[in-house]
Amino acid sequence: MTVKEEIEQLKREKNAVILAHYYVPDEVQEIADYIGDSYYLSKMAVGLEQQTIVFCGVSFMGESAKILNPDKTVLMPDPCADCAMAHMADAETIRRMREQYDDLAVVCYINSTAELKRYSDVCVTSANAVDIVRALPNRDIFFIPDRNLARFVAEQVPEKHFIFNEGCCPVHEQISPEEVQKAKAEHPGAEVLTHPECTEALCRMSDYVGSTSGIIRYAGESSAEEFIVCTENGVRYELEKRYPQKRFYFTQTEPVCMDMKLIILEKVLHVLKTGENEMDVTGNVRKEAKRPLARMLELAGTKQTAGPARG
Repeated sequence: MTVKEEIEQLKREKNAVILAHYYVPDEVQEIADYIGDSYYLSKMAVGLEQQTIVFCGVSFMGESAKILNPDKTVLMPDPCADCAMAHMADAETIRRMREQYDDLAVVCYINSTAELKRYSDVCVTSANAVDIVRALPNRDIFFIPDRNLARFVAEQVPEKHFIFNEGCCPVHEQISPEEVQKAKAEHPGAEVLTHPECTEALCRMSDYVGSTSGIIRYAGESSAEEFIVCTENGVRYELEKRYPQKRFYFTQTEPVCMDMKLIILEKVLHVLKTGENEMDVTGNVRKEAKRPLARMLELAGTKQTAGPARG
């Protein structure tokens, strides 16, 4: 029996479902029941019938799934898979900002730890941040932890006053505008599709800026046949699967999240066999971190039910 066949058998035996982010390796995306970006997966984590969730992603994603599903078992294929940006804010700075601004809303990117979420008013993803910030009654917005996504949202919602944090995604921050220019010279007909976690300079030279799911959707709707993709290279799998007639290029230095690449088939099989690496978020942390996540789902108009497979 192959590893994939064993995984399928154990899923049935243990009433398990596999969620995977677009950035994990291709072979893991291939065996997942649901694939998506952070927004899609945060919705899918709520309302699934299965008792066990195997979350193929980094730690903050598993935390969010457990917070929203406290009675379910959430297993992480690799407990060391983390997100550097998720830690790039702190409670003391949030406290100081609340003292300085009476009308402050602390808007927390879902790419953050449960500890940061508990001090926040609402969570957002790159897919829904603009709509949620626009819907908030507050004028003053402290956006944590990513300064690049904050700047992108601030440009779309100029009626709000933003205070920027100094966090960033190292993978997106390091995508070089110069390498994109070089790729554009090699493929002059290609459109540039960019994640808003990238730098301002890169966003300004792009044809489209949006979440991972937005990039995938735009590539299908565009009349262009070639694209330079400025986000983590794991998205190539879904792009080529959906649009085999189109061509997708990355910069010469391909953007790779090494934490996401820790998630391999053998580790998925291992946690299904053993039940190891169970995510645990308890007590006040779970209760307080659930509030901004629930508010995100409420403001985004999300019904807490399962949707179609594969993002």
